[in-house]
Amino acid sequence: MTLTSDLGNAYTAQVKAVLSRSVDPGRLVDLAHDLPAQGIAEAAFVLRAMARGFPRGTVHLVVVDPGVGGHRAPIVIACREGSFLVGPDNGVLYPLAEDLGIRRAYRIDPGPRTGRRHVGTTFDGRDLFAPAVARLARGVAPSRLGRPHVPHVYRIPRAEPGVDAARGEVVHADHFGNLITNVPSEWVPEAVRRLTVTVGRGPARTVPRTTSYEALGAGRLGVLGSSFGTLEVAVDRGRADQRLRAKVGTPVRLRWRHAPRVRALPENTGPHRK
Repeated sequence: MTLTSDLGNAYTAQVKAVLSRSVDPGRLVDLAHDLPAQGIAEAAFVLRAMARGFPRGTVHLVVVDPGVGGHRAPIVIACREGSFLVGPDNGVLYPLAEDLGIRRAYRIDPGPRTGRRHVGTTFDGRDLFAPAVARLARGVAPSRLGRPHVPHVYRIPRAEPGVDAARGEVVHADHFGNLITNVPSEWVPEAVRRLTVTVGRGPARTVPRTTSYEALGAGRLGVLGSSFGTLEVAVDRGRADQRLRAKVGTPVRLRWRHAPRVRALPENTGPHRK
């Protein structure tokens, strides 16, 4: 099982308390609990990147739920490769589910099917989702948790390629203040060593494209390929999010020039004759 949330430590401990009554705690992997509060789009990006590497049959619990107690549905999505996703139907589950292949979704019944009394309206992560996850981990079929449901569709924004250029946006600001974009790293040829970057309404900046933070030099701004497979804007030993006043959703524009090609010299074929 994996657990992803914006809950912080105290609330996460309550979710784990419910799970540990039914499942070996050693089977629970924490993916992240420091995600920005109520940041559905960012959580969807991070979840898809981290969780899709887990083995078939994993149960993924996600608690990023600004609509808790409201009209959004509590759901479980059964994926074609055997995994299950449990959480709110606000779009946070959809990119990962689509990546794994959606087989069927169910709206979780908050009644006796969850195996726990629903004690409130502000903490479905503990009172509704965690008991559902525990039952799935014990082999209970998802159809026994509720009735069929069509999940809310949310897709992570895609970048737009251009001629020696790209338009994208920030999809994640990590713990160090690095700005992870949705522009695939492979769009920029390896030979390119400098790019012109415009973040939000800020000025265009020509910065180095490197393979490490150290290569930038302390306090310098640059572009690197991130561990997510997309380009990131970073400051060595600093915070790009603060310097550029950027956050998730901030537009990012990149321009570059191809490295000049070296003309091959003609082979020496002997003396020239008219």
